Amino acid sequence: MITSDGVPLRVSLARARRRNRNRALILVLPLFLFILVTFFIPIASMLFRSVENQLVGEMLHRTLPLLEEWNERGDQLPDEKVFAALAEDFKEARENHTAGSVGRRLNYEESGFSGLFRTTARKIKRIEPPYKEAFIEISDDWGKIDIWRILKRESRAYTLSYYLAAVDAGYAPDGSIVRNDENNQIYIQLFGRTLWMSLLITVLCLVLAYPIAYLMSTLPVKSSNLLMILVLLPFWTSLLVRTSAWIALLQKEGVINDLLVWAGVIDHTSRLAMIHNATGTIIAMTHVLLPFMVLPLYSVMKTIPPSYLRAAKSLGASPTTAFVRVYMPNTVSGIGAGAILVFIISIGYYITPALVGGQSGTLISNFIAYHLSSSLNWGLAAALGTILLVAVFILYIVYDKLVGISNMKMG
Repeated sequence: MITSDGVPLRVSLARARRRNRNRALILVLPLFLFILVTFFIPIASMLFRSVENQLVGEMLHRTLPLLEEWNERGDQLPDEKVFAALAEDFKEARENHTAGSVGRRLNYEESGFSGLFRTTARKIKRIEPPYKEAFIEISDDWGKIDIWRILKRESRAYTLSYYLAAVDAGYAPDGSIVRNDENNQIYIQLFGRTLWMSLLITVLCLVLAYPIAYLMSTLPVKSSNLLMILVLLPFWTSLLVRTSAWIALLQKEGVINDLLVWAGVIDHTSRLAMIHNATGTIIAMTHVLLPFMVLPLYSVMKTIPPSYLRAAKSLGASPTTAFVRVYMPNTVSGIGAGAILVFIISIGYYITPALVGGQSGTLISNFIAYHLSSSLNWGLAAALGTILLVAVFILYIVYDKLVGISNMKMG
């Protein structure tokens, strides 16, 4: 079949489809670029930084090739050539002001490296051959085999040291992987606490949000809109203000404790400790995240015809049986949407645990922020973030197998 302009219809339709496809690509291109810049590139950067270890090799570029020939299993220090190369590397590092950075990096592996590198860089101009004796005169640490073993191990461009530290492990002097002693094991416990508290907050949000969403979906429009405004009201208030309000409410001299003492529920000397602990974090985060559970539930419940319950009751079901066996199964998609939304947000929450959590209420995200802003151990922060990302991805897969992502609906 030929069109009016003499072009076969098949060719004309193919051109039209190609134009529509190109137009669609142009429309979604800004969104794709936004996601690429704000999501994929930061994640790729985090994954790279969690294993990247080029700083040591860049400074000790003369020493490390010679150090590769050294037998670290023996009990002899490297030979004079290695010490001479180390002297040249330190002289260059002093001029470039990089010795302190490398010392801080190696200090993550063994305490004392930062001071050792600063002291050596400060005295390197006065050093003379023989270099081995001169370095040992600067610091006895240069005469320790373990120091050179760490230098050789951490000279590689990529390392697993950050991931080992993130699971409370590390390298022994002989290069084997060992667990940290019990007093230094914190991250595994933090990951467990983060997962447990996030799951508990999700369950609490579901228990509180379900009746609210059901009430909103069954009330007249005027009353339902009023409830919707009350649910959305926290979004119009600063998160810092809401968290500060919970501090005023939950502290020992706060409003809730005063009410309990006034009502005679507790004694003045037995005021409840509800702040700067896990209890404060759970209460405050449940309040903050509750709307994220209410809205998906409400949007799904609003689409369920009231005739379903009436039909079940007309067939002899009691109100409770009709609700449990007819109504609730139709809300599973909303439960799934709200649960996964609240859980993923809570597992990476930072501000509220930092303000009200105290020692027992902090989450792994608080330690990630600490290493980014205070200790400046960005590699460990990236490793912790990567492990958290993988954990969420695994839970997502499990959720998809049990519930099915295709069954999740926002309305």
